Amino acid sequence: MDYSTSLLRLTFLALGAALVLLVVRSAFRLPHDIDDTASIFDDGAGCTRFSPWACGRQRRTDTTPKPKPSPARSSHESDVPRHPLDPLTVTEINRARELLRAHPPFASSPSSLAVHELALDEPEKPVVRRWRKGALPPRRAVAVVRFRGESHVLAVDLEAGAVTPLPAPASGYPTMTMDEQRALCAAPFSDPAFNASIRRRGVRMGDVACLPISPGWYGPAEDGGRRLIKSQCFSTEGTANFYMRPIEGLTVLVDMDTREVVHVSDRGAGIPIPAAKNTDYRRAADDDHEDAGKQSTFGYQTVRAPSMEPAPEGPGFEVEDGHTVRWAGWEFHLKADARAGMIVSCAAVQDPSTGARREVMYKGMASELFVPYMDPTEAWYFKTYMDAGEYGFGLQAMPLVPLNDCPRHARYMDGVFVAADGRPYVRENMICVFERYAGDIAWRHSESPITGMDIRESRPKVTLVARMAASVANYDYIMDWEFQMDGLIRIKVPSSFISFLSSHD
Repeated sequence: MDYSTSLLRLTFLALGAALVLLVVRSAFRLPHDIDDTASIFDDGAGCTRFSPWACGRQRRTDTTPKPKPSPARSSHESDVPRHPLDPLTVTEINRARELLRAHPPFASSPSSLAVHELALDEPEKPVVRRWRKGALPPRRAVAVVRFRGESHVLAVDLEAGAVTPLPAPASGYPTMTMDEQRALCAAPFSDPAFNASIRRRGVRMGDVACLPISPGWYGPAEDGGRRLIKSQCFSTEGTANFYMRPIEGLTVLVDMDTREVVHVSDRGAGIPIPAAKNTDYRRAADDDHEDAGKQSTFGYQTVRAPSMEPAPEGPGFEVEDGHTVRWAGWEFHLKADARAGMIVSCAAVQDPSTGARREVMYKGMASELFVPYMDPTEAWYFKTYMDAGEYGFGLQAMPLVPLNDCPRHARYMDGVFVAADGRPYVRENMICVFERYAGDIAWRHSESPITGMDIRESRPKVTLVARMAASVANYDYIMDWEFQMDGLIRIKVPSSFISFLSSHD
């Protein structure tokens, strides 16, 4: 009897200890990856400037496996410029914001001021060419802002604290901000006519995602200088690849300043939404497929990328002061840019025979990328994208994935950009720099045996690559600046994309 009682007490004690351990563990299991950065254009759906572009009316559950938390990175708050072309620092951006918000007429309502562009006003070319390491030329910025429906261009003297208005272009509008694009995603859901169209099609409102497509002139409704944009909507039910599930024929004309829906066009009520099956491009979704392990759903095998281990002494290039790159006689300045994505400046190469420094290029960047779909139908004619000027290559640049986007020995650069409220934020790992060797031969020569000379000389083709990738809706542009040992610069812009489906009855 005593033995049974003791065993029973021991059992209850073990169960009690297990219960206490479970409660304690639950109490200290804290959430990860919380983005507490609020957008100044809060759409009520928990969307911020860092949320996915297709942020709809309601928050959706993301089943994608979350990556492991990465080590804390630099906030760049202590950065200082060391070259005349260095981008604006966090400190300089905050200084410019203070000056702009205090400048009349913006001082009367600083919350109504939207900063569309704030970048370094670069010194004149002769000044930069004459500069030698040491004191910098005066630091100035140029700002493009919107205030109460009007565009303004201003010069900001960061040292003198002066703001000077500049002539604004007679036509056109500034690049959309990320906050603005986020708010425009949610704008259609405030319109009763749009919501009625969604209900008539039998689509759940929580599965609808709308994207701002193309700003432009859409007839008399724009009279008075209204900034208008057309949006298209999709169903996200059953797939992350919503581009394959358009709600065809439904377009929404939105005032970009007021977020007011000007007009809803619904000419595709009889067109079915394509099925979601076999459209999800994510690897996790592919692994869950019934044929997983045999062949990829999308017709390609999974191949592990080679590591491209660096030499024992490390990479053969150096990055000085954050932006000056040196490699194999090359020297150039490299920086991130909100509009162009990446800018290469002051590229020069050393002549190996004389040692002289030869200037090759003063400034190189992507000026624009025009993508006209050239479909005259009502729901497609307006799709004429200016991917750099309207959306911003740099603003749409995503952090590069180590080992997949860049090899193991790559060095990374961050971009420091400006939100619509004028505050700085950091786009981590936006640019990578690495040496590339693909087994190619740069030069070789072997002597024939008849000469009696046992000579076999060969040089590997090693190049230096500066890379970024901009994800503009369904297109991903990979931009490479490749520097060769023979003094050539090659520019490559391969595109990876997801098909933008057009469905018909």
